[in-house]
Amino acid sequence: MTQVHLGHVFHLAGRPGVADSPSALVSLPDGALVIDDDGRIVFCGDRGRLPARFGSAETVDHRPGFLLPGFVDTHIHFPQTFAGDSYGGGQLLEWLDQCIFPAESRLADPEFAHQAAVEFCERRIAAGTTAAMVFGSAFPHAQDALFTETRRRGLRMVSGRGIQTVGPDSAAALITSEEDALRLTAEEIDRWHAADTGDVATALLHVAIVPRFSLSVTAETLKSLGELYDSVRDRGVYVHSHLNENNRPGTGEVDSVLQTYQVDSYLDTYDGKFLPGSQVGGTSLLGRRTILAHCVHCQDAELQRMAETGTSISHCPVSQLFLGSGTMPWRRTVASGVNISAGTDFAGGDEWLIPRVLGDAFKVHINEADEAGVSMHPAEMLFVGTLAGARALDMEDRFGNFDGGKEADFVVVDPSRTPALANSILRGVRSSDADMARDQTLFALLMGIRESSIAQVYVQGRRVDE
Repeated sequence: MTQVHLGHVFHLAGRPGVADSPSALVSLPDGALVIDDDGRIVFCGDRGRLPARFGSAETVDHRPGFLLPGFVDTHIHFPQTFAGDSYGGGQLLEWLDQCIFPAESRLADPEFAHQAAVEFCERRIAAGTTAAMVFGSAFPHAQDALFTETRRRGLRMVSGRGIQTVGPDSAAALITSEEDALRLTAEEIDRWHAADTGDVATALLHVAIVPRFSLSVTAETLKSLGELYDSVRDRGVYVHSHLNENNRPGTGEVDSVLQTYQVDSYLDTYDGKFLPGSQVGGTSLLGRRTILAHCVHCQDAELQRMAETGTSISHCPVSQLFLGSGTMPWRRTVASGVNISAGTDFAGGDEWLIPRVLGDAFKVHINEADEAGVSMHPAEMLFVGTLAGARALDMEDRFGNFDGGKEADFVVVDPSRTPALANSILRGVRSSDADMARDQTLFALLMGIRESSIAQVYVQGRRVDE
């Protein structure tokens, strides 16, 4: 049945980039969003201009609540579902060794893995995350549990088993042989890629090739993964990994990758240039369906190459604060033209909620040194958390905003469920300038949303939080 949803609508219309998102911002204080029987948007506009043909449609009145596009989390770790706020006495590499590898190893128990899958989907829904790029478990039964539960709940997801062929003793349970790494990855693609509909253009479930990071694999692994990707790229398979996250001098991730591979840049290892001297050793893993998380310490040439290939960044400021990894330079990264989406990186980050990621992004970037500091526009924040995520997943034609014909992924935000947010919306100072007042309202909304604020969550027009 066609439904009319009423509320204050915010979204970014069209196909803007982050820099021009303010001009694409749509605010409809008395808005109407009309969803047809197929879960697609057939109207988004002022309630007073609602076409007469929808007069008999079922009306769902969310006023004075807000309707926003569903949040897109482009980097989150399923096997770390129960590992939030883990203390390892150091930064990234110590934290992995002391906390995360042992935590992920617990999913070897099928019942524990099932519990993690149920909790993971529950937390996603509570946070209004309608689509996600999910770093998966090394264990096939755990991935089966994740895909099965995600399908049952009707959520969008891209995921792939975490691939590790080398690592410390703490990761022993997660490590496979080169042969098994390729076999298990290929089997996951065949089993789960577009398994829900059989058509990648309509599926909610997709598979990614996911080397954990360059220190968890070898040149041989990267060569083999490139060959595998060549064989499945035209099926719409994804690639996901980490890049330039932590650069503690001498012992951090970035220096360790450069020393191990003897390459000019970290990105080279994913770009087929993983032999000493950045010589070509295989096929590039970069492209429009590749998302690399963090990208805090990128060289200009790396940013340029990502933009050139259509590779996206998952920006994870909460995680970067939690692990002391630094701050991705906003102005320089935006200027490169690379698409920047948002990731929670739970449990590297200690938040499930994309608006909390956007709030921390605002805080870290306004504190960048000297001329690098910038006050992010609220439209940029909304873009990074919604439409940029859809673009990173190469599904911008399907969801991410409320343009006509797109699938209706949206969240209903009810400020009354979070008193501090309600007071900020109702009693906060607003400019006499209409555009500034609009921006102030959106900013207060994004900064103040908590999980309690998320009243309803829809994917393809179907409510998934019931």
